Amino acid sequence: MEKKFRIESDTLGEVKIDQNALWGPQTQRSINNFKIGQPYSMPIEIIHSYAILKKCCAISNNELINLDKRKMKLISEICDEILNNKHNLEFPLVVWQTGSGTQTNMNVNEVISNRANLLIGKTLYDSKYIKANDEVNMSQSSNDTFPTVINIAVTKLLHEKFIPSIESFIKILKIKKEEFNSDIKIGRTHMMDATPISLGQEFSGYEAQMKFGLKALKNTLIHLKQLAIGGTAVGTGLNAPVGFDKSVVKNISNFTKIKFEVAENKFEAIASKDALVETHGALKQIAVSLFKIVNDIRLLGSGPRSGFAELILPANEPGSSIMPGKVNPTQCEAVSMVCTQVLGNDTTVSFAGSQGHLELNTFKPVIANKLIESINLLSDSMESFNKNCLTGLKANKVKINQHLNNSLMLVTALNKKIGYYKAAEIANKAYKNGTTLEEEAVKSGYVTKKQFKDWVNPENMV
Repeated sequence: MEKKFRIESDTLGEVKIDQNALWGPQTQRSINNFKIGQPYSMPIEIIHSYAILKKCCAISNNELINLDKRKMKLISEICDEILNNKHNLEFPLVVWQTGSGTQTNMNVNEVISNRANLLIGKTLYDSKYIKANDEVNMSQSSNDTFPTVINIAVTKLLHEKFIPSIESFIKILKIKKEEFNSDIKIGRTHMMDATPISLGQEFSGYEAQMKFGLKALKNTLIHLKQLAIGGTAVGTGLNAPVGFDKSVVKNISNFTKIKFEVAENKFEAIASKDALVETHGALKQIAVSLFKIVNDIRLLGSGPRSGFAELILPANEPGSSIMPGKVNPTQCEAVSMVCTQVLGNDTTVSFAGSQGHLELNTFKPVIANKLIESINLLSDSMESFNKNCLTGLKANKVKINQHLNNSLMLVTALNKKIGYYKAAEIANKAYKNGTTLEEEAVKSGYVTKKQFKDWVNPENMV
């Protein structure tokens, strides 16, 4: 069946558009000119944040410069439809477009404009009742709207998804810390036997890492919640009415239930993406911590007979297509891969953030894409790890005690009693002869059997 088209025009001339599509000529030109990667790769979170912004801008324009009330209500209604996922297929653009995000801004403007025609009984072929540039985009520029929607999208994701996920992760780590507190095990430094530590103390380190990461992330929100809207093209606010910035930000705060602020300096907010670099830096810190934690758990769960085997990991699925009965630390591996992706994303965000040439950073779509990807991946992986691994972790008390009692590093407790060199002599002889520390200590004449048992007590060493 032959596809039918309608003709629309922009400042460059006529463009053929699918007869049923709500987008307009600028969106279509982007589709035609940027066949890079998968269509619809612009994150839906950006589209939804644009809907929030356009709704709030329309309300402010109605109040400040008399945007027609009916048009304001129509824009608001259509934005609600977008937020309710009724028009997801109308936003086909890729991330790899103009660096200002202009085409995505116009995609949203055009969809609202054309949808308004249908709501009032007109067709997509008729003249526009609400014009994309003049009314949907009133008092705005892509240069201040796109950075604004990135900050809204990222802040909402952090509040609604990421922070609850990491708080849940920390909560379960705390439970495990307390559960494992009495399990005294051998510590390891340089991957070699060291002095004793409780498994609970080990997990307290993990808990602290994640708490510090969460604190670092929350500290970035101060900068992140500053919005560029009202700066228009270069930060001067040309074509925006007095008070527009404050009015829109107030509307956004009321709508999202998150306290946003007008940017302290709109030139900074448009020309740089330092707030986003800062936020992703905190995500990188959390990814680094996660990588260490899941790798430790993977190591401590290695075995079941030929590794450390001090932790028993939940058996979620068969681990091998050839080795019967093998169970792998799959959740640890999945989170590790997520962390490598986030570390790579941080390189992209950092470099893209450095490319703010003069009055505009033109790497915003890729920054937004990688930030949102990192938040979603980290959130999802923590939830998966919580459910499928961390909650079900158990201490292998038998193996823990075997390793502990077999370790030569318990001799460290004798340092303050007989001195480092005599203690080292005992440890070296035990290692050479394949005997126990107690045997060699008593044989040396440096300590009695009773003294050894009193002094070399792992419970007193943690």
